[in-house]
Amino acid sequence: MDAALLVWERIVARQARPHDGVALATAVVAVALVAVRPSWTLTRHSVTIVHEGAHGFVAMLSGRRLAGIRLHSDSSGVTVSKGRPTGPGMVATTAAGYVGPALLGLGCAWLLSQRHAVAVLWLLLVALALLFAQIRNVFGFLVVLATGVALFVVSWRLDVDAQVTAAYVVTWFLLLAAPRPVLELQVMRRRGRARGSDADQLGRLTPLPALAWVGVFLGATVGALFVGAGLLLV
Repeated sequence: MDAALLVWERIVARQARPHDGVALATAVVAVALVAVRPSWTLTRHSVTIVHEGAHGFVAMLSGRRLAGIRLHSDSSGVTVSKGRPTGPGMVATTAAGYVGPALLGLGCAWLLSQRHAVAVLWLLLVALALLFAQIRNVFGFLVVLATGVALFVVSWRLDVDAQVTAAYVVTWFLLLAAPRPVLELQVMRRRGRARGSDADQLGRLTPLPALAWVGVFLGATVGALFVGAGLLLV
């Protein structure tokens, strides 16, 4: 009981905003995590977790039944939900994946602007715990577990200044990473290697062609990056 109360007090507490140097330095770290190929090979799994989690979350919100999520070693994933194969629910579920990391990053940026850095870490940890119950393969279990353990260590063991810094790195990473899979998607589409992609599925489900959906994804992720950056730097 005392531990639960302590966690709650940490979640609702406000932390001092870091000076501009910290906000900029964490942005540079996040850029490296996204732009440097060896690091991106590892960190992209985090983007996939959020991507598939967004599919699953919207599927349940729209009344579909979530059947499970699989995460693969090549950083791809698949979310299976049951319900009508067409209609608004299916469209929303399919569209949620690529914009999920950007919207999550934007939400985290807003929390940071309200000085709730520790809340960012704990809310992400809770989301991972809920997602863990939906994973249906061994690699997915390991990836989500490793990510959750890392977040728990940061949230429970580090001092407040380190937690604030970590929350900024995670938020910048989500915002900066979100557009890259969209660009990679279009490269794969041009090579004819992504005919079953979210954009192509949406092209079949809606009047908009697949390329237009790629544009929607890119516009949403870049827009979230600019708005989120404004929240983090102001």
